[in-house]
Amino acid sequence: MNWDVFITCAVTGSGGTTDRSDKVPVTPKDIAAACVEAASAGAAIAHVHVRDPDTGAGSRDPALYREVVARVRETGVDIVLNLTAGMGGDMVFGSPEQPLPLDPVKTDMVGASERLVHVAELLPEICTLDCGTMNFAEADYVMTNTPGTLRAMAARIQALGVRPEIEVFDTGHLVLAKQLVKEGLIEDPVMIQLCMGIPYGAPDDINTLLALVNNIPAGWTYSMFSIGRMQLPYVAMAALAGGNVRVGLEDNLYLSKGVLAGNGQLVERAATMLAAMNVTLLTPDAVRAKLKLVRRW
Repeated sequence: MNWDVFITCAVTGSGGTTDRSDKVPVTPKDIAAACVEAASAGAAIAHVHVRDPDTGAGSRDPALYREVVARVRETGVDIVLNLTAGMGGDMVFGSPEQPLPLDPVKTDMVGASERLVHVAELLPEICTLDCGTMNFAEADYVMTNTPGTLRAMAARIQALGVRPEIEVFDTGHLVLAKQLVKEGLIEDPVMIQLCMGIPYGAPDDINTLLALVNNIPAGWTYSMFSIGRMQLPYVAMAALAGGNVRVGLEDNLYLSKGVLAGNGQLVERAATMLAAMNVTLLTPDAVRAKLKLVRRW
């Protein structure tokens, strides 16, 4: 049981959710406002993707990140920013009978340094490191993160003085995370996010979750979430399993059946659930102390 929990709010993601909810923030202004809303509701960390303001599609444009970060900082609201570094590893094959060439429109594969351009410029306190390759349920899309790319990204993140949040989507990803730590590419305190219930990664049943938790080395800090209707039950599950909490519109659009949620509402619901369990919510400064984050603003 974890009695001192921090909440991360993943405010928008990059998936095709904007046509299913008008509450998913798209523009830098709205994404920044979502971060502030989440902070006001009790989140200590905002996990940030950006989207093309015209199409709503996921983007890695550094200018969009720059605007989001500037807008959040201008408000004076205190929240730890966690910028994704997952974009740029998207491989979409052709048909099953003719997988090559890759889909030239949907494929976005760039080098390790280019995936971290916005991190190098903006120096957030945290950025993500998706620790492995995985098939998604989306036809011929593969989330692609080779060991070589991850080693290069981890070394670059380390040199920048940014804390990586290791994203673990399946059991082998945790094995690779341990290897990166063993090689000295990721320093203590190690921070991981267990990403559950995403086809075709680790399912969100209790046995699979505990198999992962029981293999996390002592001293590592971990959070967890599941997608869809299991997001809110995972709030209680996370604390009971010794971890921290993630909610937000990246992973779930609903507060209850048929009721679309806002990011603030999801954080408020999580905070209420944790309070009912007599759990203390950590502030941004408490998270900084726990994870030895470097604050540059």
